[in-house]
Amino acid sequence: MSQTTHKAEFKAVDRSLYLAMDLGWTQWHLAFTTEVGQKPRLRTVQARDLSALQGEIQRAKERFHLPAQARVASCFEAGRDGFWLHRYLLSIGVESRVVDSSSIEVNRRRRRAKTDRLDAIKLVLLLRRYEAGEEAREKVWSVVRVPSVAAEDLRQLGRELESLKKERTEHSNRIRALLAAQGVDLGTGASALRRSFDPLRLWDGSELPPVLRARLEREQQRLEFAEVQIQELEQQRKEQVKSPVSRAEEQVGKLLQLRAIGIKSAWLFVSEFFSWRDFRNRRQVGSLAGLTPTPYTSGDLHHEQGISKAGNPRIRAMAIEISWGWLRWQPDSELSQWFWARFGKAGGRSRKVGIVALARKLLVALWRYLETGVVPAGAQLKPA
Repeated sequence: MSQTTHKAEFKAVDRSLYLAMDLGWTQWHLAFTTEVGQKPRLRTVQARDLSALQGEIQRAKERFHLPAQARVASCFEAGRDGFWLHRYLLSIGVESRVVDSSSIEVNRRRRRAKTDRLDAIKLVLLLRRYEAGEEAREKVWSVVRVPSVAAEDLRQLGRELESLKKERTEHSNRIRALLAAQGVDLGTGASALRRSFDPLRLWDGSELPPVLRARLEREQQRLEFAEVQIQELEQQRKEQVKSPVSRAEEQVGKLLQLRAIGIKSAWLFVSEFFSWRDFRNRRQVGSLAGLTPTPYTSGDLHHEQGISKAGNPRIRAMAIEISWGWLRWQPDSELSQWFWARFGKAGGRSRKVGIVALARKLLVALWRYLETGVVPAGAQLKPA
């Protein structure tokens, strides 16, 4: 066997198959390639047809003359389909990357062609660059950290409570709006929404129209049902924190020891952020919360565009809300003193900028508190 044949065989065995998927609800568009400059192989399969997907992977290996055991690297954009496909690909030996769609570089022309097939081709070319070890990989795209099944499940309780509270507000506002359209004031307070509609009268003293009244009663029933479920879930959350059986529940209890931290914020911080992410430094904490500044500098033009907002929006909103509470309930802490020294004499807009900076510092302090047990400087714990 000649030396040329040996080199060709070694190159074939060493090559990898690269697969990018554009996931639609009815169809998945697949793009395969093995090297730079090669025309991608395009295929379409029915969405969620895993046997068809695995068959296309095998046929792509045959098409590109790869051995059956050749390495396969894949990617798809994070979205509605979640992470189950990532877990399936790993289970069949395929390396998987879940990509943050907002981080993918795009052509900045005002009008550019966009189809699912073109998106798949773009992804597979970027995957080839990423896997080739291109310098500054983060410039290609950002890879999403995939939570475990247990970590993902932990978020369900808090998110369901959030949805139920929004439903409760919607039902309350709808009842008041329907009555306001008839010139009827239901009164203030949550108890007013539970009253009977019998005493209510229109402007001329007549009773509520029968169809409107029936609709109001159904809205009231849905409101009461949402309130019952909210109470049940809140009680379940309290019991889990009271008798922790997991590291995440212990972390919630630890955060609750600090003044200004309630069960809602503690549960959200842990389930959405601290329990399943391994932060290496404070910069990662601020970046993943979307609280890092984004300067814009070009020639003589210099200005700040605000925070990046690239992270978890729930964490970002709660961190800013808790920061206001921290100023009230932890006035002697170093963080509060830093805020008042720097922004105490400033106007409203400057204080808004300052509270975002405080939120970033507070998140870092809470992360260190959970990791090392060191209480934020000057902060007070709740009495036992």
